[in-house]
Amino acid sequence: MDDIRRIADELLLGVRPASRGQTRVYPSSIYSAGDTRILQIWRSGERLLLAAGRGPLFEELPGTKIDGFKLAPLEGMTRRVLNRHFPQTLPAAAGRSKSGIGLGDRLGLATPGHIRAVRDRDIFPVLAQQSMRELNLTGRTYSDVLNSACFGSMREGYMLGFGADGDHLKSGEDISAALEEGFSMITLDCSEHLDPEMESMGMSELKRRYAKLPQSVRRDYEMAYAGKEFLVEGAEISFDKMELARCILLYSGVIDFAERVYHERIASSGRDIDFELSIDETTAPTSPEAHYLVAAELARRGVRLTSLAPRFYGEFQKGVEYRGDTERFGREFAVHAAVADKFGYRLSVHSGSDKFSVLPAVGELTNGRFHLKTAGTSWLEAVRLIAGKYPSLYRRVYARALESFNEARRFYRVSAEVSSLRRPDSLSDEELAAGIDDESTRQVLHISYGFILHGEPGGRPDTLGREFLAAVEGEEELYSDMLGRHIGKHLELLGK
Repeated sequence: MDDIRRIADELLLGVRPASRGQTRVYPSSIYSAGDTRILQIWRSGERLLLAAGRGPLFEELPGTKIDGFKLAPLEGMTRRVLNRHFPQTLPAAAGRSKSGIGLGDRLGLATPGHIRAVRDRDIFPVLAQQSMRELNLTGRTYSDVLNSACFGSMREGYMLGFGADGDHLKSGEDISAALEEGFSMITLDCSEHLDPEMESMGMSELKRRYAKLPQSVRRDYEMAYAGKEFLVEGAEISFDKMELARCILLYSGVIDFAERVYHERIASSGRDIDFELSIDETTAPTSPEAHYLVAAELARRGVRLTSLAPRFYGEFQKGVEYRGDTERFGREFAVHAAVADKFGYRLSVHSGSDKFSVLPAVGELTNGRFHLKTAGTSWLEAVRLIAGKYPSLYRRVYARALESFNEARRFYRVSAEVSSLRRPDSLSDEELAAGIDDESTRQVLHISYGFILHGEPGGRPDTLGREFLAAVEGEEELYSDMLGRHIGKHLELLGK
């Protein structure tokens, strides 16, 4: 403990401590509150908070006093103490006007790199972003996700605010759990309230289904929208009887669900919450008419959306470039942006990572009022690091990804052709690293993270998972720099 005693003495004296022996110091993580100074360190494979001094912060931190200092674990109890003394570490809502980027972190190691990407840029980072699917596959909790975001941002000396997104939540219980933990954004997944059959249904069946709706529901929608024209910048939106019927049948359940969740869980929370609506889980692109109907009807019912995610033209598959006609995307995206502007919320783009060809249009056509979600691309940069630095470990990672792909694809829609991929033992070290940019390889690795880390997703990391995590953590500076450049490329193309 002699090295820690010396570091604590220097911290208390206001000296900038340096790493000693087996103890690694993070100088950017020095903060003061009253007569207490704190610093994050790494020792014997464990990250800890070192506190020196006296006063309320020192007394409230968990841990045992040793010669006038404390070592606190980087866990939920410590985070909550820091939240009270440093309010900037609490997740905050971005509001409807700021550009935002959602930065998923499947390992709990990506926040420092994400901070390096967003620092000095005009964009609000959502550093904690996780869906229930990702939590289940990684075996993490919302508390763990917030811990990583809070401690990681403090480690980088970042105190400009960040968001926390309970992503793609489907139930009121999950939403309440995220809000109780302190999350500042909820993305409502409405996929279970969509009837995709309506997208391709013939006219006669459409009429029959519509006639079965309660007369009061049909009358209410028809009085508000039938035969009327609605102007948005650069476009005119109108509903003939059949188009209105199709939109109502497809989205009325979504509208009812969103209204109920908003009033029961969001508006009653007692604090500002970014409320995003996801209607992108359809096979066909969201029409301007459908987007307008959902937005107008929710506004009529007193629901204040922060952002909305339609299903855009083209394919936004996981981990790969946009697939589709970029000019057509731009034309249709402009109308969606105009609808969002009319109702005052941001347009949200899901699975936005690595869609470099359309990012300039997203930034320009929204005038910077967008929210872009990324997730698996930060995981893939960790895999890239392993491929470049530890090829023998990567061969095992890649082999497990191939073996588990059919099981993993139950959770994600991807088009990877596994039959075309070579086995890892047939590739040279150079070919392994270069293969990270192959689209099928990226998708196989992207969706197999739970199996790579755990063998069977949801439990504690197995041997391969522990080796993977240790290797990335051992190269934390390299990983952070790689993420800073990779996410930074997205932001530059967005005009940030």
